[in-house]
Amino acid sequence: MSVSSKCAECLWDKQKRRSDDPEYLSEIRSIIDNRKESDTAPYLVYQFNQVFRQQFGGLDSYRQVKKNYNDLVLSIEDRIRREIASDPDPLKKSLAFARAGNYIDFGAMNKVSDETLMSLLGDAEFHERDMQAYDSFVEQCQNAERFLLLADNCGEIVLDKLFLEQLHAKFPQLQITVLVRGEEVLNDVTAEDAVYTGINKHATIISNGTSIAGTVYETLPDDAKEALDSADVILSKGQGNYESLCEQGRHIFYALLCKCDLFTERFSVPRLTGIFVEKDSL
Repeated sequence: MSVSSKCAECLWDKQKRRSDDPEYLSEIRSIIDNRKESDTAPYLVYQFNQVFRQQFGGLDSYRQVKKNYNDLVLSIEDRIRREIASDPDPLKKSLAFARAGNYIDFGAMNKVSDETLMSLLGDAEFHERDMQAYDSFVEQCQNAERFLLLADNCGEIVLDKLFLEQLHAKFPQLQITVLVRGEEVLNDVTAEDAVYTGINKHATIISNGTSIAGTVYETLPDDAKEALDSADVILSKGQGNYESLCEQGRHIFYALLCKCDLFTERFSVPRLTGIFVEKDSL
């Protein structure tokens, strides 16, 4: 998904809030102005971070934030699991919870509110607009062998685990793989975080090999490329994965919350609306 002029200016404004250093901003402006048509927002932010490291020696750490949100959602895990189990369609309910957890995003959100998170979890439902994609998802999982989940944020990953529990219960033939970030970036999930939350008990965990907050095929290690190429069903979580994979010629299901103008305008919905869509090739 190429970077529009509006999205480019949003990226620029965020970097100006990050630092007012003229040399830093000059390099950022150059990256934005000289971007290729194929460059996506997650890849540009990765380039920004490389410049930031070179000039200032490191990035802000989100390790404690990640632990806090993993612990928060783990503390209500059993209650949510019971609510899922009591639903007429546990798989659909678990996916609604996993989508609501996409709110925990310190990249797209200026502020993450625990109160808002709990409200979204309390209203975690699929709606009529989701059902065509959901029915197709279920049908394709019935005939699939390899399932790939592209993970996004900490906290959210606990809800992804509950979803994978239901997915395995309904489709025990599936070989499930979860792709996480290869290095620390914002509050995104790494292999360490995945193991901490226990999702590794339900899936094979592999890394995207970098600190890119998305899935850029050209930068993936061989095992991640193979997982993406061979998966029968792919579920992509969050905006960053959508931006880096949409319009790249792959058949993917996307589950996310619309947290910025780019997505609210693309899907014609209010902010923090949940989206579940199936995108086929281009």
